[in-house]
Amino acid sequence: MLNPPPRATQQVLFLCSGNYYRSRFAEIYFNWQSERRGLFWVAESRGLAINAWNHGPISRHTLARLRARGIVSTSCERSPVALTADDLKAADHVVAVKESEHRPLVDANFPAWSSRVEYWHIDDLDCAQPNIALPYIEREVERLIERLVQPRMAA
Repeated sequence: MLNPPPRATQQVLFLCSGNYYRSRFAEIYFNWQSERRGLFWVAESRGLAINAWNHGPISRHTLARLRARGIVSTSCERSPVALTADDLKAADHVVAVKESEHRPLVDANFPAWSSRVEYWHIDDLDCAQPNIALPYIEREVERLIERLVQPRMAA
């Protein structure tokens, strides 16, 4: 009897402005959930407008929430990464965490991708405290996972 071929891993790409706070949390939280559930999905994250005002590789708020959840990831050590067309091409599903903030950047820099991006409505630190925004990201990631695995379970 032949073994079935291994299932290919699919990729989610999370986008935010700086790839420092929201998209990084979504990436790491998604990967933690995917590993716990034995899914064939992996997440990456990128920034649409990387700037030099970030202090270190990742937001202290992101680190604090990850620690509170008991999540450890080597992804916390890397610096923010700017989005490229190759990143978009490699992704099976793309999510930008704040439509009003990120759709104009996608439209301006990657217009062919604008309609292929799923847009969420999660505010940055200027509008929402981490104790509001990060749990909201958790809920959205969990809903996304359910939608992504639903077709596979039915097949």
